[in-house]
Amino acid sequence: MTSAPLAARLTSGTGPLFFPVTAYGPDGALDLDVFRAHVGAGVEAGAAAVFACCGTGEFHALTPEEFRDCVAAAVEETAGRVPVVAGAGYGTALAVRYARLAEEAGADGILAMPPYLVVADQAGLLRHYAALAAATALGVIVYQRDNAVFTPETVVELAKVDGIIGLKDGYGDLDLMQRIVSAVRTDAPGRDFLYFNGLPTAELTGLAYRGIGITLYSSAVFCFAPEIALAFHRALMSGDDATVERLLDGFYRPLVELRASRNGYAVSLVKAAVRLRGQDVGEVRPPLSEPSADHIKELADIIGRGYALLGDGAAE
Repeated sequence: MTSAPLAARLTSGTGPLFFPVTAYGPDGALDLDVFRAHVGAGVEAGAAAVFACCGTGEFHALTPEEFRDCVAAAVEETAGRVPVVAGAGYGTALAVRYARLAEEAGADGILAMPPYLVVADQAGLLRHYAALAAATALGVIVYQRDNAVFTPETVVELAKVDGIIGLKDGYGDLDLMQRIVSAVRTDAPGRDFLYFNGLPTAELTGLAYRGIGITLYSSAVFCFAPEIALAFHRALMSGDDATVERLLDGFYRPLVELRASRNGYAVSLVKAAVRLRGQDVGEVRPPLSEPSADHIKELADIIGRGYALLGDGAAE
């Protein structure tokens, strides 16, 4: 963990946010050596931050001990070059436990997943995330999705909580997000509050989120095709919309359509792609399932077309 404020470090990077997969050996046990290599390769490729043991990293499938070891390995591998943010979730007591384990392991921040199973009201959600922020010195990013969707008024109150530094949106309602951004700007002025596009394969909606001022996003593609992810990121940030659209049409849209064909592919398809690209990170743990052989072949074809676009001069 470094002393520099997390918000400043997340906004100063020139690459996308890297959400590594968690590596398992043939017996299904954690493989920290392969995980370190995967994280190290992402940092060397130009990631702006490492988000360890989050959704793509199968947070749901890790024991507390495995979680701690993975976060510590990510911290060791990054060696302060980029910030490390770790997932934390379930009910308040367990979320606090995971946050403290991440803090002990040297992480710089927490991505707070939705509470487990229950559908809470806005007051309950606010209490949950405020308690989590109070329990750790780490900066907390709240993840909006599924059973944790906020009104603009609640996000204003979240933005006022010491330690909560941002909102990652995995819900995808742009009207709601615009109202949230406006409400925080108006009713919590002076707060250095960050917003992230957290939809699966966030690049597909990058232009839309950029339109409301949200340019930080999580990139699962960076796990297995960093050159494509970086080319897209440079184009999106520089306003090279012709390159953005070319990569969207030829690579990202087919990838998203394949991802949407089966439940769980937002994780298992990414992990299969990492293996296709030469890193043996193992299979997903239950209850997720591996992609079919036909879908893996289709995935390989999509990746090949993506790299061909770069070779054709579609992106620097």
